[in-house]
Amino acid sequence: MNNRNIHADFLNVLKYKDQELIDLYIGLRDYILSLYPESIELLYHTHALTSVYSTSEKLGDAFCMIPIYTNHLNLGFNKGTLLNDETKLLQGTGKLIRHIPILKPEDYRNSNVQQLITSAIELSLTDRNHAPKNTGITISKIKT
Repeated sequence: MNNRNIHADFLNVLKYKDQELIDLYIGLRDYILSLYPESIELLYHTHALTSVYSTSEKLGDAFCMIPIYTNHLNLGFNKGTLLNDETKLLQGTGKLIRHIPILKPEDYRNSNVQQLITSAIELSLTDRNHAPKNTGITISKIKT
């Protein structure tokens, strides 16, 4: 369990989702933050309600994200095509982004997904151009 509250801007949209989806999101968010508590969480509401996890304040340095759609959510990897996915968990056809559909906690609470997240963090840390001004913060980009 992490001690970072979900931002009010995000909660104002999240509360309209089904409770099962909300619980799944909270569990996955806690899991990501437990693996990298220094994450900078960037929040967006575009085609999906999305929390993005980055090693700096820049979206380009993000290592993973949780887009929440109407009836499902994914664990997305911003540079998924660059990760070593030996177990073939990652789906998608984009140039860089790949995702894992998350239907239940067991879909992310396993060593294969933990390894993907850890690899994505390491890639972001070696790839970024500057260190963050702050760590462990949440920044809302949601228009209220």
